[in-house]
Amino acid sequence: MLHQFANRFSATSAQSEIRRAQDLTSDEEVFSDSAWGSEAGFGSLAKGVPNFAIPAVPDPSTFLRLHTDDHADPSCKIKIKHGTTTLAFRYQGGVIVAVDSRATAGSYIASGTVKKVIEINPYLLGTMAGGAADCQYWETYLGIHCRLHELRNRERISVSAASKYLSNLVYSYKGMGLSMGTMICGWDKTGPAVFYVDSDGTRLKGNLFSGYRWDLTDAEAQELGRRSIYAAGHRDAFSGNTCNLYHIKEDGWKFIGNYDISQMHYEGPGDVPGAPGKGYGYDIRVEGRSSANPPPAPRGCCCTCLGVNKY
Repeated sequence: MLHQFANRFSATSAQSEIRRAQDLTSDEEVFSDSAWGSEAGFGSLAKGVPNFAIPAVPDPSTFLRLHTDDHADPSCKIKIKHGTTTLAFRYQGGVIVAVDSRATAGSYIASGTVKKVIEINPYLLGTMAGGAADCQYWETYLGIHCRLHELRNRERISVSAASKYLSNLVYSYKGMGLSMGTMICGWDKTGPAVFYVDSDGTRLKGNLFSGYRWDLTDAEAQELGRRSIYAAGHRDAFSGNTCNLYHIKEDGWKFIGNYDISQMHYEGPGDVPGAPGKGYGYDIRVEGRSSANPPPAPRGCCCTCLGVNKY
């Protein structure tokens, strides 16, 4: 209160300078917003009404930390899931692997062009989440042993065996600071397979997850992968930049493409099979629509992921 009183009657404060300038201008003169707005630096004071709305709390950052820090308070009201987003799911046509390309160091975006799919061999792919160095090193090391298995046994290693080898390997380093959450995906004698492996040695087979359509077409499955990574990048500041999409079939994996997430919001993925022909953003999809002419439902199912990793 005392500070406001001093500012009101001060002859040198910012408010007094603005009042003096306004008094010098006649009522007939019209000034643009730039004269009193942000370009002058005192727009909110000159207009009398703040131009930038802020939360009605003393310290917004402390308030946000108090209500979103689910590590310190599991019962907090807002639980923000953030981190790398990697997706892999099986369907009748093989395995779709889709990942984002953003790397963060705390709240700092360190890179937007990270390749989070590691090509272990022509039939195996591994996703990267957690520590980039750990994932790159151990999955490259896994590739060496997959090749040795082929030479010793004269046949390709199965996805199950490769994931089991990686799980046993990282389990021997449990408690030593590894940070890794990966999905080993591929095609072997049993067909398409997905296994989740993390740095604690946890290993889960892909069919533990459910709630999707097995009979997706290739175009629908690829579109589902693109749309899923777009949704994560749109809602999560720790995921984003671009989506890298792979498709694993019986004859090996194929890189489908790299898609800019911002561009997908406004324009869509371009002229590719299964694309909606317009942007994924809600405002783009519902423009010009009404209850009599609602927007079409997304193709596939929103819960089709066999494995989604937020690490």
